[in-house]
Amino acid sequence: MTSPQSPAPEEFDVIVIGAGPTGENVADRTAAAGLRTVIVESELVGGECSYWACMPSKALLRPVAALADARAVAGSREAVGGGALDAAAVLARRDSFASHWQDDGQVRWLRDTGIELARGHGRLAGERQVTVESEDGGERLLVARHAVAICTGSRPVLPRDVAGLADARPWTNREATGAPAVPRRLAVVGGGVVGVELATAWRALGSEVVLLVRGSALLPRTEPFAGELVADGLRDLGVDLRFGTEVTALERRAVDGADRTDGAGRTDGADPEDGPSEVTLTLGDGGRLTVDEVLYATGRAPRTADVGLEQVGLHPGDWLDVDDSCTVLGVDGAWLYAAGDVNHRALLTHQGKYQARITGAAIVARAQARPLDTERWGAHAASADSAGAPQVIFTQPEVAAVGLTLDAAERAGLRVKAIDHDLGAVAGASLYGDDYRGRARVVFDLDREVLVGATFVGPGVSELLHSATIAVVGEVPIDRLWHAVPAYPTISEVWLRLLEGCRG
Repeated sequence: MTSPQSPAPEEFDVIVIGAGPTGENVADRTAAAGLRTVIVESELVGGECSYWACMPSKALLRPVAALADARAVAGSREAVGGGALDAAAVLARRDSFASHWQDDGQVRWLRDTGIELARGHGRLAGERQVTVESEDGGERLLVARHAVAICTGSRPVLPRDVAGLADARPWTNREATGAPAVPRRLAVVGGGVVGVELATAWRALGSEVVLLVRGSALLPRTEPFAGELVADGLRDLGVDLRFGTEVTALERRAVDGADRTDGAGRTDGADPEDGPSEVTLTLGDGGRLTVDEVLYATGRAPRTADVGLEQVGLHPGDWLDVDDSCTVLGVDGAWLYAAGDVNHRALLTHQGKYQARITGAAIVARAQARPLDTERWGAHAASADSAGAPQVIFTQPEVAAVGLTLDAAERAGLRVKAIDHDLGAVAGASLYGDDYRGRARVVFDLDREVLVGATFVGPGVSELLHSATIAVVGEVPIDRLWHAVPAYPTISEVWLRLLEGCRG
């Protein structure tokens, strides 16, 4: 029974917690089907991708690629000369792509789509119940007739065993994508996607960048040659790349003088309250490294510590286990869903949006008392998460991959072979850029005669990825792919060479 002090329940068909791209897409699907939908958000509508990840980071990286492409071709190379990027212009363009960290446009889209917005922190309060606590301490109780979807995403993980880490105020992806000026010296800890992309961006903008990697390779979840070519590209940019390196302690200390910025927009580390400072890193071998800022890019954890999981028998802080329809396992009844990073199936914005479409369709089907189609590739099964999730890493060179690596396919028990080709030997690549360097690989299932994975590394290869995704997800037989003729002279002509290897 509701006590006199409790807020009066507000009834909706669907409640979505988290208004990032995943939550927005769930809400869009359910609202379009006529279900009254409310979305709960404690920060900016649009989420991590819009303001602190995909959009601002790619806005930082695009000028790097454009300048590299111009310098790769005789004629345009002379036109652009040897000048540096205009850091102030790049940062201003980045700000515009992040909407200057204002969500007015996204809120307007919600209103125009018929989705209601509840500002505040959402927590489960029981079956189909969500409390929303606003910044001013007010509280609402929302009740869902059909479904609650948790789409709260993930957060950066900082190590627990580094002395002085909290006082050193390290950057995470949020500070690194939104920094107002270029740090003169930057240490990046971590050799995954965030680490290599932001090392690329800030080095090109003028930072002296040191990339510290605990292991022996970059991008360990990709084909080995991808990490090797990216490492070569970082070294060519002037990044100091150190493998087998651990950080054991950090110390930030104030430095003398006013906040200093040079003509290229580079600045010493500075806190608005404490003034200029620098950070000294103690390394595992006893060495020391002093920089102006340090970025930790060492993994992600789910944003589930404070969403009320304990109210439905789940453990706060855990990734949420789901089935292929993104229905949460371990909860009675089919009313709780989790889509996007929070379920740990594929930590990619486009996969979160894909899961959202599946989730929204499943919610609508159940609300209309229709059975779910959860067979592989069914309308209510996010099959592509495991079989065909594409990813682009926007380094110099780019990495574009979909499906399984050779190692992953072999560990899955498939009988496969890898077919490799030098991308630089393709006519279209030599036209794209002088001295083009790159490599392509497809992983061929010998029993089914279909592709289960593809990886391309080189300038401009992101535009090859969707054709590979269609081949993998569509399980297109090699004999049919043979009739998909690539245009000459383009980089995509590499498909002929790869398919020749598949046909033997």
